[in-house]
Amino acid sequence: MTEKEVKKYSLAEVAANANATNPWIVIDDCIYDVTEFLNDHPGGEEVLLEQAGKDATEEFEDVGHSSDAREVMQKYKIGELIEEDKRKNKKPVKKPPPASSSASGDDFSLWKSWLLPLTMGVLAIFVYRYFIAS
Repeated sequence: MTEKEVKKYSLAEVAANANATNPWIVIDDCIYDVTEFLNDHPGGEEVLLEQAGKDATEEFEDVGHSSDAREVMQKYKIGELIEEDKRKNKKPVKKPPPASSSASGDDFSLWKSWLLPLTMGVLAIFVYRYFIAS
């Protein structure tokens, strides 16, 4: 399919194909008719049918599909979304920040939250005993 031949569909048209007989799925603004792939999908047809008629980009990326899977899906591509419905025109979904790690600079926060008060308490005990013992 060349750029000039690409058929454009709206999300409403894709949603109209949210059935088991002719399921369409949107991934990265491209539309795929996965009817012929239902029985071959390694995750089972239910996974595809759950996403039928929707933009499944996030779910597709979360699974971490291989480059081979991305190649296979090209033969099921039937078109692209119209400009108004493309993801780039929508607000990006905010993802939660990654869990902190020692390389993230949160070590000082950990130190302040409990290690520093604990150290100060131990130091206070030693100072108290030194002056009481004298």
